[in-house]
Amino acid sequence: MNCPPVVALLVLAAVPLAGQQPARPEMMAGPMMHEMGPAMIKMMLYTPHHLLARRDALGLTTDQVDRLTALREGTQAGQDAAEAEAQAHVREMEQVASAPKPDTSALKLHFQAAHNAMGKAHWAMLASAVQARAVLTDAQRVRVQAWADSMQAWAEQHRKMMKP
Repeated sequence: MNCPPVVALLVLAAVPLAGQQPARPEMMAGPMMHEMGPAMIKMMLYTPHHLLARRDALGLTTDQVDRLTALREGTQAGQDAAEAEAQAHVREMEQVASAPKPDTSALKLHFQAAHNAMGKAHWAMLASAVQARAVLTDAQRVRVQAWADSMQAWAEQHRKMMKP
């Protein structure tokens, strides 16, 4: 998955509209991101792309590689199209927001369209991850889960260290 559109979308979502309260840092690290972020990251480990990149460590069979490759190729076009749509709307948001007198209705329209497009891209990623997970054996799923647990522990430790 290409992360720059997600990052741009999150950054622009934090930009306050004229007359509203300023964005607060805790909004970006709030309960939704705290709860949803780790779950999304854990699921991303099961995407065909990530599993194929770790084929040797997982000991994937030729049949598993073929099935994961077909799954990756079957979902990539839809995911790329959704990400391109989101990027186009993010660029439109940037143009609207940088106008001398921004039109908040147009900004909202492009924000919602970008959000919906990224939702489509995320859904494609999640659906392929769930399907790819089913290709693995129990032992392989245990190994990926161990990686996910390790990443979660590191992220939690990092979050605590970086807390002011």
